[in-house]
Amino acid sequence: MSWRPTYRSSKFRNVYGKADNREECFDGIPITRSVHDSQFCAVNPKFLAIVTESAGGGSFLVIPVSKSGRIDPHYPKVCGHQGNVLDIKWNPFMDHVIASCSEDCSVRIWEIPEGGLRRNMTASALELHGHTRRVGLIEWHPTCSGLLFSAGYDNKIFLWNLEIGGPVKRIDCHSEVILCISLNADGTLLATTCKDNRLRLIEPRSGKVLQEADCKNHRVNRVVFLGNTRRLITTGVSQWNTRQVALWDQDDLTRPITEEEIDGLSGLLFPFYDADTHMLYLAGKGDGNIRYYEIHKEKPYLQYLMEFRSPSPQKGLGVMPKRGLDVGACEVFRFYKLVTLRGLVEPVSMIVPRRSETYQEDIYPMTPGTEPAVSPDEWLSGINRGEVCVVVSSASSFAYFTRHPFIFVRAAASKRERRAMVVHGIDLLENIQPKRDSELLKLFFRQQDELKRLREELNHRDTRITQLELELKNLKNDCNSRRLQLISISDFITVKGYN
Repeated sequence: MSWRPTYRSSKFRNVYGKADNREECFDGIPITRSVHDSQFCAVNPKFLAIVTESAGGGSFLVIPVSKSGRIDPHYPKVCGHQGNVLDIKWNPFMDHVIASCSEDCSVRIWEIPEGGLRRNMTASALELHGHTRRVGLIEWHPTCSGLLFSAGYDNKIFLWNLEIGGPVKRIDCHSEVILCISLNADGTLLATTCKDNRLRLIEPRSGKVLQEADCKNHRVNRVVFLGNTRRLITTGVSQWNTRQVALWDQDDLTRPITEEEIDGLSGLLFPFYDADTHMLYLAGKGDGNIRYYEIHKEKPYLQYLMEFRSPSPQKGLGVMPKRGLDVGACEVFRFYKLVTLRGLVEPVSMIVPRRSETYQEDIYPMTPGTEPAVSPDEWLSGINRGEVCVVVSSASSFAYFTRHPFIFVRAAASKRERRAMVVHGIDLLENIQPKRDSELLKLFFRQQDELKRLREELNHRDTRITQLELELKNLKNDCNSRRLQLISISDFITVKGYN
């Protein structure tokens, strides 16, 4: 029997990385030289935040994404912390809200003004105290905008409710320093890695440890949930001191599903997972390359695709949310790479090569949007809801719905209004459940076209009303002038008859 290599057809098999030109990079940034294992970078469609080197306290820059180029050395900073900033994260539901943690044992929430900073910001919107040692990790809840997790060097995890400005839960089940925290898609499970070489799965509301894996052969450093697949990915070091990645089943942590050695370098390996394309990106601290794989439910679980190579070593990486990508260029992922030696932040785009320039709906499925699914009180009371997702179009428009069965609200309209809303034989107010994303997108664009037509009709009618008002005003003026003429003529006749 002849041996045949395992091959799977994939639309992402030819994905390639493309670094932006120097003009589109952010230059002249004093990137922090801290040795803490963090990304030191956070990005959303509006702002780019980078932790900077500073004396006498911690600070970070917040730059509008559109303002690339060389940054002024005196550019305003967020500098309210009394110790070095160790981690920063943007609120996934509010593009102007960012959280930071520091060596001063505090977690702070900042509100960035529209358009960016104009002067140094020292006063935070909220200051959270509870840790007794420096705070190294923070993570926002994926479905609730008012909940934030923090992990410190006191081996504790705090769950903060920002609406009350205090902690609602303290998780104290770790014996050593916590290296990484990750939440699943709906925020009902918390995975942690610890310096004691254990992988833990925790119920965040109660703090109860559901499962615990003793990773003797695979010393774990980083962990991330793989969307809704009920699996986790960890990166670490094998017993032969080679970098390694392992795939786990969250229902059974007795042993990993598969393990794969990467290389013999010593830098920490950061995993980034794209739940929309099921692609895993591995970037090493101090490396210049980024490897990417495709995740499958069956063997081979990790299918190597390609590698982006660069001579510049990276200190950290920020990831742009899907709603900020260029769908016209078939961009499926974008990194913001920190190059400390050059003081440079370099955008790196992952692109699917396509000949057609039209919108490629097959590579842009539903993705989490900016609308929270639950409130803090609802989630703390035990209510779980899926992420509120969006369909991103080439016109940067969004159609909101959840991953659960579609719920459409039938608009209350009269028969006359319904007849006016029929476009190409389709009733736009009818309670129709699209079967595919393409049908939903087409229906959305038809609604947009109809709204545009109605706006144009309203503008035309407003113009016509203005014209009629002017004509009426002219007629009134004409009548008044004629009346004055008649009065003057009658007066003249009267005077003549008298004479």
